[in-house]
Amino acid sequence: MLVTCCCKRAACVFETESLFDANPALDCCGGLNNVDYSQMDMSVLAELWRLIDLTEPRFCVAVIAIIFNPFFWNVVARWEHRTRGLTRLFGGPYAACYSLAVLILLLNVYRSHSITVAMKAHPRWEPLDNAHVYSAGAALMVLGSVFVISSFMALGVTGTFLGDYFGILMDQKVTGFPFNVMENPMYWGSTANYLGLALMNASPVGVILTAVVGLSYKVAIAYEGPFTEEIYRQRSQRCKHK
Repeated sequence: MLVTCCCKRAACVFETESLFDANPALDCCGGLNNVDYSQMDMSVLAELWRLIDLTEPRFCVAVIAIIFNPFFWNVVARWEHRTRGLTRLFGGPYAACYSLAVLILLLNVYRSHSITVAMKAHPRWEPLDNAHVYSAGAALMVLGSVFVISSFMALGVTGTFLGDYFGILMDQKVTGFPFNVMENPMYWGSTANYLGLALMNASPVGVILTAVVGLSYKVAIAYEGPFTEEIYRQRSQRCKHK
């Protein structure tokens, strides 16, 4: 029985090899070993790279502003959760949370300003400079704004601006729109806004900065999510022991 199976397997291998011998086109590009990369047109990438100066001061300021914002509010909010320092300073958790919210909004305004300045400091890219791309960018900005505004309406001021860290906890998890569409819709809506702005300005630098925004939010979510879940888990345990 074993001999029969081995023979059948050998015959199958022989037939497969014959098939490839008869149809050499099935071995695409010889596993890419026969591709002549020197014949590739790199002019588009060269032109794109020429338009982008990663050492330009306004670009660097924008990158710093993007990275600093989520880092700042996470550090401050965790410090508040651990020490209640802002609550004591402002005389209550709501006043402290609202004050931090104002500061975060001002930082976000400056971040948007720095991104706009960085885009204007670099040339537009011709392949993006057309009506179709402009329309796509405008659509992204509308979609992103819908996610941001609807998230704020669903969460409120304290739910949006880290009220959990001040001891202002929500009665239950928000599951309606836009949270039934995606996780963290405010972050990704904001990212869509920046991408839309970059496309409307035909700015490759804007696209790069949008990627930095998305990456910074991704890191922030990795830290905020588990920490917030732990806050609510501790509340559940306290309720059980009452």
